[in-house]
Amino acid sequence: MFILKRQDVDISSVQHPRKDQKIPILTYQGMTFRLLNVFQATQEEEARSLWRELTDNQGKACVLLEEPERYSIWGKVRLDQLTSDIPATGSSSTGEGGSPLLVQACLLMLQSMYLDIEDLMGTKQGNAFQRDVMTVFQKGRFAQAETADAVQQLLTADPLNSLQPPPWQESQMVLLLQEMHRLGKSYFGNTGFTRSVLDALQELSSQERKAFLEWLGHSQAGSLWR
Repeated sequence: MFILKRQDVDISSVQHPRKDQKIPILTYQGMTFRLLNVFQATQEEEARSLWRELTDNQGKACVLLEEPERYSIWGKVRLDQLTSDIPATGSSSTGEGGSPLLVQACLLMLQSMYLDIEDLMGTKQGNAFQRDVMTVFQKGRFAQAETADAVQQLLTADPLNSLQPPPWQESQMVLLLQEMHRLGKSYFGNTGFTRSVLDALQELSSQERKAFLEWLGHSQAGSLWR
């Protein structure tokens, strides 16, 4: 949508409606954008590639902000979205029966597994895991996960920094959790990885974590993650 310089925009912050933290916001020509991802100054091509993926392929309204020390990508939001509470569970824009919380929690777990594989087994295995995850997304027809760049974004961008997580249905998240467990056993050789992956949920508030674990326990994937 826009490629801008720092002098073109105003950057401030608002209070997160459910967490004790500030949300960076960018204002340009009366429009409000929220920070999605940050890249180092040496990662210009990666930043531009993700920006093109979001704008051209996913149809999102995004700003690529160019600064001397970094590149950052910002997604358009309404200011009332930033200052109003967000439902944790129940039906929402994520699709029938889905919720932003469920998507965010699943992504936290997925990212934790990816980082563990890359840290313990190296970049080659990390790349292989990315390809395996992309296959899962393709088979399950997950929205906003159709390309390698989109999968890379899902594996690296903080899901808690987005007020509009991918619109996945509960059935898709159950499938993802089942496939994550299968892949984990394949890469690690046993099920000892589950505790480390579940520890990633500490990023959620205690109320959110409790709500997700209750949902997980009653889902078809629950027995795999006990």
